Amino acid sequence: MVYGEMKKVFIVIIGALLNAIGLNLFLIPADVYSGGFTGIAQLLFRIIEEYSPINISMGIILLLLNIPVAILGWRKVGKSFTLYSFFSVALTTVFLTIVPLERISNDILLNAVFGGVIQALGIGLTLKWGASTGGLDIIAMVLSRQKDKPIGTYFFALNALIITTAGFLYGWEKALYTLVSLYVSTRVIDMVHTSHVKLTAMIVTKKADELKNAIHSKLVRGITMIPAKGAFSNESKDMLMIVITRYELFDLERIIKEVDPSAFTNIIQTIGVYGSFRKS
Repeated sequence: MVYGEMKKVFIVIIGALLNAIGLNLFLIPADVYSGGFTGIAQLLFRIIEEYSPINISMGIILLLLNIPVAILGWRKVGKSFTLYSFFSVALTTVFLTIVPLERISNDILLNAVFGGVIQALGIGLTLKWGASTGGLDIIAMVLSRQKDKPIGTYFFALNALIITTAGFLYGWEKALYTLVSLYVSTRVIDMVHTSHVKLTAMIVTKKADELKNAIHSKLVRGITMIPAKGAFSNESKDMLMIVITRYELFDLERIIKEVDPSAFTNIIQTIGVYGSFRKS
């Protein structure tokens, strides 16, 4: 379990670093805007810098924007997901001050594409390991669970405000390049992360009640308990059957290893779910 947690922390750190690299080396120098709260933080930072005497870093703006969304994530997605997501936002804030703000290329299209891809890799990896880079990631995750559609679709839809605002304030050419960057980002995110994919876990265990309670403490999912018996040993056991989304697999594996490492677990991809599958 400790190794799994350390690996997850490492992935969150890498995701935050990639996010900062995509911003400081590609998007910000080219005046191309990122998606989500990072893009909103970019716009607010630019507006404050031009029209206000207040001196505040983009990283701090990003952190402040994420506080109310963290509350939403805590209630709708889960405590572990939200804590790691806020950790990711804090790391991104730090890396934005460490990674130099430099223009690598003068080609705005290259900046839009490479910045979008690098950022998306960071977001996708972070989501795949049960966290997010905060902001609209959490809102898109909640909507993805409710509507059962790919998370990238919601990233694209929720970013319309950023594109429109960037167009009005700094010209429609910048807005169009922002649109290119966001499109590339959503495609890469969906390639790396597949939260809409359903999995069925069948867990044969002697510690059914302990395992059931542990799962319910972390995941908002129903569990079906089925009496089972070992064909070779004739031992009485229970089989827990639970349907989860792909991003919840990490937490489920960690719980099983902690409560009953000897449990036999079979994970299969689920084509469809009918009935009371809670999406929120």
